[in-house]
Amino acid sequence: MNQSLLKRNHPLAVIDAQRRVLESDAAVPAFGERLAAADLHPLTATGIETFQINVGKMCNQVCKHCHVDAGPDRTEIMTRETMELCLAALDQTNAQVVDLTGGAPEMNPDFRWLVDQIVARGRRVIDRSNLTILVAQGYEDMCQFLADRNIEVTASLPYYLESQTDAQRGDHVFERSIRALKNLNAVGYGMPDSGLTLNLVYNPTGAFLPPKQAGIEADYKRELRRRHGIEFNSLYTITNIPISRFLDFLIESGNYGPYMQKLSNAYNPEAAKQVMCRSTISIGWDGQLYDCDFNQMLEITVGDGLPTHVRDFDAAALARREICIGNHCYGCTAGSGSSCTGAVAD
Repeated sequence: MNQSLLKRNHPLAVIDAQRRVLESDAAVPAFGERLAAADLHPLTATGIETFQINVGKMCNQVCKHCHVDAGPDRTEIMTRETMELCLAALDQTNAQVVDLTGGAPEMNPDFRWLVDQIVARGRRVIDRSNLTILVAQGYEDMCQFLADRNIEVTASLPYYLESQTDAQRGDHVFERSIRALKNLNAVGYGMPDSGLTLNLVYNPTGAFLPPKQAGIEADYKRELRRRHGIEFNSLYTITNIPISRFLDFLIESGNYGPYMQKLSNAYNPEAAKQVMCRSTISIGWDGQLYDCDFNQMLEITVGDGLPTHVRDFDAAALARREICIGNHCYGCTAGSGSSCTGAVAD
């Protein structure tokens, strides 16, 4: 394909090009065929347990693996009006978890208002933080704000060593991340009996699958405690999905074919049964509805005949919808599986 389409100077062309690459990939069987062999096709939702809301693509970092293609130059931000539509939709469901993501979700000017609205409804809120925003100017009180509302923090930390983290996320990111983690610990996050949950996320730095979650969690806990006195609750391993910047990397480095083959070879039907899209609805910054955060980044809205915008939310129809799939879905079903809460199968 035309390599120039993979550059970041024309996002719509990039998304279209990436979808064509994934749809036409002949190196692996079509994902639907693998589902059919396990009597899982068509893949259908089992309900709506989690509301995942992307409040914007603005971020204070530019990470090499970012599937959102987020950064300081992104201007897509969810408005208060769209947030109100999301809350009205949430009220139609019994979903107990609201997963706030970005970009750096904290950078949305109405982030705190939205958090308070969700907490007032008695739902559990997850803030997917990049950590460094918590020590940025103007956000110094964010750790305390989150603690006061018992918000669960799930934070990305590519590795417990500086070199690997900075290679993926930029110079000095590790040092700022450690400062943020210490600040979170200081207000009680990750500490025994505090009730404040702090989870970390591990993404591989290259074209390979994550290791077993339990093993690397033990490594993180030992090394972060020994080197920095940091405590946290759980570590989630998340496979890099072949979209956006990571797909750019795979193609430009000649690793796309081998990586897709690696994902296909590791396909696990038990993981496919438990993919997060079956119990999640994903809402884009502009209110568009998606099966998952990854479909959102490929602009694959929910299927035909369903409402595609949160203003038209139909809880009953969306709770039993057929999931839109593609070969990028191999990323969530390889090995132990991958979801926003880490591995899903043994």
